[in-house]
Amino acid sequence: MASSIYFDHAATTPCDPRVRAVLLDVLDHENGNPHSTTHEAGMRAADRVAHARNQVASLIEADAKEIIFTSGATEANNLAIKGAVRHLAAQGSPRKRVITVATEHKCVLESVRDLAQEGFEPVVLPVDVNGLLHPSVLQEALKVPTALVSIMAANNETGVLQDMPVLSRLVNEAGALLHSDLAQAAGKIPVDVHAWDLALASVSSHKLYGPKGAGALFVRRRPRVRLAPLFSGGGQERGVRSGTVPGFLVAAFGEACQIAKQELDTGFEHLSMLQRVFLNRLDAALPGCEVNAAAAPRLPGIFNLRLPAGVSALDVVAVMPDLAVSLGSACSSAELAPSYVLEAMGLSREEAGRSLRLSPGRFTSAAEAERAADNLAQAVLRVRSVT
Repeated sequence: MASSIYFDHAATTPCDPRVRAVLLDVLDHENGNPHSTTHEAGMRAADRVAHARNQVASLIEADAKEIIFTSGATEANNLAIKGAVRHLAAQGSPRKRVITVATEHKCVLESVRDLAQEGFEPVVLPVDVNGLLHPSVLQEALKVPTALVSIMAANNETGVLQDMPVLSRLVNEAGALLHSDLAQAAGKIPVDVHAWDLALASVSSHKLYGPKGAGALFVRRRPRVRLAPLFSGGGQERGVRSGTVPGFLVAAFGEACQIAKQELDTGFEHLSMLQRVFLNRLDAALPGCEVNAAAAPRLPGIFNLRLPAGVSALDVVAVMPDLAVSLGSACSSAELAPSYVLEAMGLSREEAGRSLRLSPGRFTSAAEAERAADNLAQAVLRVRSVT
């Protein structure tokens, strides 16, 4: 049975109809290889890719030449972290420390941990009760010469926003490279990779109403950041990411970025309204719920809700088929263990086990937000009645 109300946009967003129109148009009419420009079809395909590259760059205030297309943020994160430190090591750099944060997406945590097998020193920093990395904690870790630091701008489970300008200054002063996973932040808040002094940054198409299977990595040109490729091939994407660029996917990705930039302010206001409507309605129907990391700066489109004591989030989801929510990040939803992000913030396993991630989106109405709150309250009452 399909869920009638979708409150899991942090996992993936539906393709915007305007984006879908571009995708289908390119798929139907532009069948050339963008890397084969000896004929008109290839040149048209190359032009489409170049246009999309400009659109993606514009969203994060980058230069088009700094955008490398990938299959998504997971690949971009792996390429940024592993590619950067491997290149430094190949150049004889003595810096072996690679730092990240306990609440990062799993693909970042695993990328950093994997590097231990190559002689690097992975360091995973703790966060406070609000999910924030304290600058003093980072500064202490940077006392050991560090190759790279990876800090996500907006958390995918709580929506918590890190203070990127402050943290980036510490990283750059220590002579390390700073990478940021922007999968949740891009298209929801203003992002300026140069103002934040980022060396590398990852973006995902399907988190901002584009198609799955496309993403991008920002690679700073001045001062230049170099990467060792993850795999061998024809040297497309400036020799960093081999493989034929899927023109129809990146064209749609570019359109999604352009729409997100044009509607940034109205989108923020809409999501803020939906969160307010939902929480007000829920508070009236089900007192005792709390928003995790409520005191931290957060995205309006992601809020992590802790249900009243004695109520398992897993049990509530099981009796709530008409509302799509998540127990944590999408990549971890098959695991029944409580969220590692919430536990890193100091929540007990019991508290994490009664927490849900809710994320309305661009096409969610206020009426749906109210119905979602009603559905959740009714589900909790059903669970209570049988326990």
